Amino acid sequence: MGMRIILASGSASRKSILESAGITPVLHPADVDEDAIIATLTDVAPEDVVLALAHAKATMVATEHPHDVVIGADSMLLLDGELQGKPHTETEAINRWHRQRGKTAQLITGHHIIAPSTNYCAAATTTVRFAADITDADIAAYAATGEPLPCAGAFTLEALGGWFIDRIEGDPSNVIGLSLPVVRRALYHFGYDVHDFWNRRKAE
Repeated sequence: MGMRIILASGSASRKSILESAGITPVLHPADVDEDAIIATLTDVAPEDVVLALAHAKATMVATEHPHDVVIGADSMLLLDGELQGKPHTETEAINRWHRQRGKTAQLITGHHIIAPSTNYCAAATTTVRFAADITDADIAAYAATGEPLPCAGAFTLEALGGWFIDRIEGDPSNVIGLSLPVVRRALYHFGYDVHDFWNRRKAE
């Protein structure tokens, strides 16, 4: 049908989720000021914060792709009642892990998905249990790899960070950065089938 999936993100993890699920998305990262958006939000639920960021990303990109499906997403970790974004620095990643070691938190991803003439928004939450016995040396070594710096909650599930996650409850793809069940429901809401968008080449 010629319609494409446009990912309003440069996230390698989100791209990988879609590719593993049969879709090679077009990457069109949205240039939004996340801190400025968050600063305008007061007395709102954590889900509303990530939904506002996802909305901003999707709507910015959708103007250039009016005939495609545009996915905007944003993830944050709710730990001890506070939302945590990306640590950005090695020092902050170490500090984050010292705080979240042994604790249970919620990884929340907001999705705003736009198709021609309609849209769909939803937040997905997955509970994450961080290892209590992770050593200070492993925390420092993990931070030094740089892997957790651009990740919400300072961790990955699918790569090195998986060593230090004891358990999750809920959708694993959501923890990686994009909930496939949410995207599936959005496509059905739009009147499409998931397989309409499968475009990954078969292995030779």
